Amino acid sequence: MNPLVNQVLDEVRGAWRFRWWALITASALAVGAWLIVFSLPDRYEAVASVFVDTRTSLKPALQGLTVEQDVDSELNFVRQSLLAGPTLQHIAREAGVLAPYIVDPRVQEQIVANMGKHIDISVESANGRQEDLRTAGSIYRIVYQDRKRARALRVVEILLDTFVNNTLGGKREGAENAQQFLQTQIQDYEQRLRTAEERLAQFKSRHLGLMPTEQGGYFAQLQREEGTVTDLRTKLAQAESRRATLTRQLHGDVAVAAAAAQPAARGNNGGLDTLSRIDEAQAHLDDLLLRFTDRHPDVIAARQTLEDLKKRRATEIAGLKTGDAAAAASSRASSNPVYQSVQLALNQADVDIADLNTDLAEHQAKVAQLRRLLDTAPQVEAEYQQLNRDYDVNKAQYSALLANLQKARLGERADNAGSVRFEIVQPPNSGLRPVWPLRTVLLAETLLAALAAGGALAYGLHYLRPVVNSAPAIAQAVGVPVLGLVGIAFPQRARAVRRRDLLRFSLAGGCLAVAFLFAVFMTLQGYRLSITALKQMVGS
Repeated sequence: MNPLVNQVLDEVRGAWRFRWWALITASALAVGAWLIVFSLPDRYEAVASVFVDTRTSLKPALQGLTVEQDVDSELNFVRQSLLAGPTLQHIAREAGVLAPYIVDPRVQEQIVANMGKHIDISVESANGRQEDLRTAGSIYRIVYQDRKRARALRVVEILLDTFVNNTLGGKREGAENAQQFLQTQIQDYEQRLRTAEERLAQFKSRHLGLMPTEQGGYFAQLQREEGTVTDLRTKLAQAESRRATLTRQLHGDVAVAAAAAQPAARGNNGGLDTLSRIDEAQAHLDDLLLRFTDRHPDVIAARQTLEDLKKRRATEIAGLKTGDAAAAASSRASSNPVYQSVQLALNQADVDIADLNTDLAEHQAKVAQLRRLLDTAPQVEAEYQQLNRDYDVNKAQYSALLANLQKARLGERADNAGSVRFEIVQPPNSGLRPVWPLRTVLLAETLLAALAAGGALAYGLHYLRPVVNSAPAIAQAVGVPVLGLVGIAFPQRARAVRRRDLLRFSLAGGCLAVAFLFAVFMTLQGYRLSITALKQMVGS
């Protein structure tokens, strides 16, 4: 038989000695876990879905003519606001989750926060692809779980109504506020544009013939170059630090570890390296010690050879730490992948430092050149550019505000005609059976976990108090072949005792199985009773 199979069977036989401890532990854990499962409160789930179409027939007709509000952003804002503190607290009071007699702010906050954890508002595309939310419409799904089915339905109803009403109301309010803001800004920018035109005209009349042509842009370029020089200096310092770190690694623990990790190999002259020779010398000495005493000449010579090899190995390690290339080659550390990777990284760091020094010199030269140019730039240039920039900005803003005001007015009329459509796909609904906890599944999982814990206990006790159960195990333990075994004096009596013990153990395990089936039966019976009661309440 396979030795691995024999070993596994020996471990199983050893752990089987503590089967009663395992069964008692598993039974206690299972019963305790089942009591916890039965004590968990039921939780009902209410669901509602609404389809939101932001691409009605008015959208293509008004494309580019109106200020299109981002309805999807408004929907997301409303969805997030439903889960915020004030709105969620209002919903909790209206649905009866937060009782009127609760006045402690901390208790109210805790209740509202717990309610928010059981609310889920998700969105998906109507055609099932998430990237088509804007083109195919969105389906918003509202889910809430509560211990009371009626309260769960009430919360979902309020959430659905608030979601639709707040979206439409926010869209209308946003359009009105946008028009008021645009009118105020148009008046402000109209006055700014007149002032900018007057200042620009006066400046041109005072500095006729001194207007700048194409000599601007030096300030911005100088700032960019100085920033580049600063970045290059930082990168250069980092590269030098990295090179120093790699050098220390290459001459330190990495080289030593690389030399120690190399497998036995022959050198250029055909002989083994020092580490391999040390292993052979140690093996030879161990073999001699099995046959001779410590004072035997061969033993003394072997020990001296081993000491010499160890001194030679210490010399190689010292050479590695000082960066000696010959030591790295003789110890075969240079052929180690880790050593080679560090060496390559060090070479790359040297190349990067050289490139950074070259780039730094070039950009420093550009900075000096730009500073000479800035010294000759007239003050008139900066002032003229400032005036011209103010005028262009004010003019562009004024024209854009006028166009947006017209689009906002047209968009408001389009919204009143119905540019967003809400359609209830699934009204608020809740099943008659609780969605959590799934007691039958939890009962089975806790039973399996308890049995696993019992088996682990039995194996742990066997590990602390091991025994040998077979002849191969004895031979493996003592290293001596087993020639024969002495059997039990009265095998029939021993078999009878084992059968009685196995029967008692089977009966005890059967009791645990019956208890599990009874727990499952009680769970299913409880579900049927709760569903019947809910049906009667709904019918009445």
